[in-house]
Amino acid sequence: MQRGTLILLLVLAAGGVLVLSIILTLLARRIALRIDFVDHPGGHKSHRAPTPCGGGSAIFLAAWGTLAGLLAAAALLPDQWLIEQFGETVRAYVGGIRERSGQTLIILIGGLVLHALGLLDDWRPLGPRRKLLTIVAVAVFVAALGEVRVAEFAGVGMSIVLTAAWFIVIVNSFNFLDNMDGLSAGIACICLLFLATCGLMAGQVLVPALACVFLGAIGGFLIFNFPPAKIFMGDGGSLVVGYMLATASTLTTFYKSGEGTPPFALAMPLVILAIPLYDFTSVVILRLLEGRNPMHGDQRHFSHRLVDRGLSRRFAVLTIYLATATTGLATTLLPGADLRQTITIIVLVTLVLAIVAILEMPLRKET
Repeated sequence: MQRGTLILLLVLAAGGVLVLSIILTLLARRIALRIDFVDHPGGHKSHRAPTPCGGGSAIFLAAWGTLAGLLAAAALLPDQWLIEQFGETVRAYVGGIRERSGQTLIILIGGLVLHALGLLDDWRPLGPRRKLLTIVAVAVFVAALGEVRVAEFAGVGMSIVLTAAWFIVIVNSFNFLDNMDGLSAGIACICLLFLATCGLMAGQVLVPALACVFLGAIGGFLIFNFPPAKIFMGDGGSLVVGYMLATASTLTTFYKSGEGTPPFALAMPLVILAIPLYDFTSVVILRLLEGRNPMHGDQRHFSHRLVDRGLSRRFAVLTIYLATATTGLATTLLPGADLRQTITIIVLVTLVLAIVAILEMPLRKET
């Protein structure tokens, strides 16, 4: 199958999942209002009016339902029928789905656990320790049994430890980013777009397909979550969104990929996810320096700093979108980059983060 045809199929798949997500989000909003599954203002929360939750279930069902449907179709539909409908080239892709079905099933189970955890926390807060322990368990489960791993050259044991650490950071990063309307979902969409692009550039099919399914699922929800939000994803969504990014970024960069590509391409996820990683790291450091639990929410994020400087919430979110897109664009230069070009990209991303850091500085009080 030619790359142009593959891209067209991926765009159609993302569009189909997006429509499904829109329908499910509307349904989730109606159900949330009916059962009073509503997030009320107060504490460290920045919204001003009661807003229905449950958007995370729409994201989860759109993505997981699509992937489960593909697994079922590949397992149950006869090869001859598929070939008659879609051509001979479909045989290799169906075979690939069947070959990776065990791994995909483990990925789906891990996401199901995190979605259930998030929903429980949305109904009745579970506390940061229980959530963290569950995230660790899921990360180890996916890395050990699903073989979704980073740094496999370091040995199986160390690879599982490093993968678990990566999952913990990324899942919590997007959970932290869910502090303003449209922020976590929008950044996730931008990052997934670049992960799909980099996967295609590396000659992969699985990762771009996963990224496009996730992109459609989150994008359909984002339509109703962009400020002013009509529905929230809650932890039932933010944990799954982070899990999507952790999975896709791990598979793109480390799992049986990079063959024939320079080692500098291994920096792709760090560059694509530079803004979420910066926000997570800076907030954790600030909370630790103040002697507070880093898992307890507050209004010290980059988005809140921008609002403190006079931006509206919508323009604060758009500013962070642009910063994320800037670092994401840099990753498209990494495949095939030499050392000089890689250093240039790293410097560019560092400069973007430096601008972010300056904007994060407290306002100076006039004396």
